[in-house]
Amino acid sequence: MSEPRERLRPISGGALTGWGVVGLVGGWLLHRVAESWRGTAPVVTWLQPLALLLVALIVGGTAWATWRSVQGRSERLEPHRAVNRLVLGRACALVGALIAGGYAGYAVSWLGMSGDPLAGQRVLRSAIAAVLGLSICGAGVLLERACRVRDDDSGDVT
Repeated sequence: MSEPRERLRPISGGALTGWGVVGLVGGWLLHRVAESWRGTAPVVTWLQPLALLLVALIVGGTAWATWRSVQGRSERLEPHRAVNRLVLGRACALVGALIAGGYAGYAVSWLGMSGDPLAGQRVLRSAIAAVLGLSICGAGVLLERACRVRDDDSGDVT
């Protein structure tokens, strides 16, 4: 008689939404708190969105390579590599949702502030960074899904 095997479930949409909401509130509060403490809010430069783009490309490339080797060519990953990629995918999905929410909240906090000359710039760059945070989240989910393999005994996906 074989002992029951635990299965790891894919990350839930609820968890990603929760992290996104926390980021949204945090990003909105950052504007208010920074202005009250320092007298000025942080500036979003092009470096932040470019760094997020780089991370999204790396995680997306890893997801593609993993999917191609595991699903396409039916190769087996070494167990420690599979776990590393699974953990990387989950972490990137959660952090990507947090980043997307944070930048979206920061962008929303600047809407309607026509008196500040940098408001439009902050909204645009924060919105772009939020979209790139979502792309990191999506790439992380794809990487996690790429690590799934069929169980030899039952044919189930694990």
